[in-house]
Amino acid sequence: MANSKIEARQRRKASIRKRISGTPERPRLTVFRSNKHIYAQIVDDATARSVLTVSDLQKGLSEELQSCESKVDRAKVVGRAVAKACLDQGITKVVFDRNGYLYHGRVSALADAAREAGLDF
Repeated sequence: MANSKIEARQRRKASIRKRISGTPERPRLTVFRSNKHIYAQIVDDATARSVLTVSDLQKGLSEELQSCESKVDRAKVVGRAVAKACLDQGITKVVFDRNGYLYHGRVSALADAAREAGLDF
């Protein structure tokens, strides 16, 4: 019997997490995508701590998000914001964790915007 979408994503997520890990020098940029919102988190796996979090629910991004017409545009704003926050904290290199999602749509938009804003991965 075919797996549900959620079970297939969980299987892909576990497979990806076996191979990648964030370090203090190169933390992990992980993405969570809900039906309405998108979240990006920088994680140092050595200490199991979240270094910073950015989402499209943050008040500081509300002005930029007003002009967004689609969820892909919102993901681009979050990508630029996470890159700016990383660069402010001195983080220039990260490991991208797509969290089991296909590298398409909002996930790729966030990643591309973060790269354009100066993050290296």
